Amino acid sequence: MRRARWIAPWKDSEKKPAIYHCVSRVVERRFVFGDEEREQFRILMRMYENFSGCRVLSYCIMSNHIHILLEVPPMPKGGFTDEELLRRLSAIYSEVVVGEVAAELAMAREKGIAEHVAAIHERYTCRMHNLSQFMKTVMQRMTQWFNRRHQRTGTLWEERFKSVIVESGIATRMMAAYIDLNPIRAGMVKDPAEYRWSSYGEAVGGGRKGNGKKAREGLVRACMSHKGGGFEAEKWKDVAKMYRKLLGMALERKAGKAEESASAVKAKRLSAVTTAAMKKRAEPDAHRTPHEENNTVLTEMKMAGMLGHRIRYFTAGEVIGSKMFVNDAFEQARERFGEKRKNGARKMRGQSSAAAEHLWSARDLRVGV
Repeated sequence: MRRARWIAPWKDSEKKPAIYHCVSRVVERRFVFGDEEREQFRILMRMYENFSGCRVLSYCIMSNHIHILLEVPPMPKGGFTDEELLRRLSAIYSEVVVGEVAAELAMAREKGIAEHVAAIHERYTCRMHNLSQFMKTVMQRMTQWFNRRHQRTGTLWEERFKSVIVESGIATRMMAAYIDLNPIRAGMVKDPAEYRWSSYGEAVGGGRKGNGKKAREGLVRACMSHKGGGFEAEKWKDVAKMYRKLLGMALERKAGKAEESASAVKAKRLSAVTTAAMKKRAEPDAHRTPHEENNTVLTEMKMAGMLGHRIRYFTAGEVIGSKMFVNDAFEQARERFGEKRKNGARKMRGQSSAAAEHLWSARDLRVGV
C-alpha cells in the first residue's frame, strides 16, 4: 500500500510557511530533456504557478530529473473575488474559456444564486493552493506535450514525485542553493549563473521574457521568509550578494595567490566572515534574533561545503530543519510512525555531517549509497 504523502500539518497557517522540496525523475532516468524540453517545462511550471497560487522559490530542470522548492500558501480567508478567479484562470485558459466563465458568473450573480457562484469557484479553486495538484498537473501537461512532440505514448516520469518538508530560514536557503548547484555537481557548467534552466540562472540572466523577475522573487522569499520577507523583487540586489556568497562558499572559490592551499583560503575566508559577522552584530536590526546574530553566518559557512555533494537527506529525509522543527512535525504526524519511535529528529551523517546540530532529518538514511 502506498504511503500517504506527508503534508505540513500547519498548511493552513498564515504565519508558518509550508515549503516543500519536490523531485521527479524521467522514466528509467533517461536523458531526454534538451533545451526545448527544459524550456517547455519552465513555461508550464510558471503557468501553473500563476494559476494555482503556489510559489516556486527555487528550481532546476536537468536532463533527466527536476527539482522544485515550492511554497504552498493557505487559501485566502473568504475565498477569491470573481475578478481574482478570472485572473488566475487566464494563466492557463484561453480568452474564450475565461469569457465563458465570466459570463456564467455574471448570470449567477444577476439571478442571486449564491450556490451556483460558489460551485463555479469550487470547480477551479479545488486545484489551487495544493502541493499534489500543482505537481501532478505540471507533470501531466509535460507528459502530454512531450509525447506529442516526440510521437510517443506512455508515462514520462518513473514514479510519483518525492517531497520533503523544509523549514524556512537556514534550511530553505541551503536547499535553494543545493538545487541551484545541480548543474555544477553534474559537470554541465562551471558557474551556476551559466545554467539557464535554474532559479539562479533565470534570476541573473532572465527567463524566456528576459527579465527573471519571478526567479528573483522566489529566491528573495527563500532567503528572507523567516524574517517575514515576501516575494519582493526589489530586494534582489541585497539578497543576491548573500546568495552568491553562499554558492561561492559551496564551490570553494579560491581567492588570493595561486599557491595558497585550499585550506588556507578557507581559513582566510572564515576569518573574514567572522570579522564581518561581529561588525554586523553591532548594527541595529529589529528583525534579527540573537540566535541569528551569533550563529547564522558561521553556521552557513561551515555547512556550505557539503552542498557540492549529493545529499540524500534533502530528497528523502521527509522533513528537514532544526531539531525543534522536525520534532514538532513528528508530534503532529505521530500516526505515521510506530510506537517505538520516541522523537522525530535524526542527525544528518556522511557527506551531510557538517550540518549536524544545525539541520536535522525525520529519517535515518544509510551512508554511502
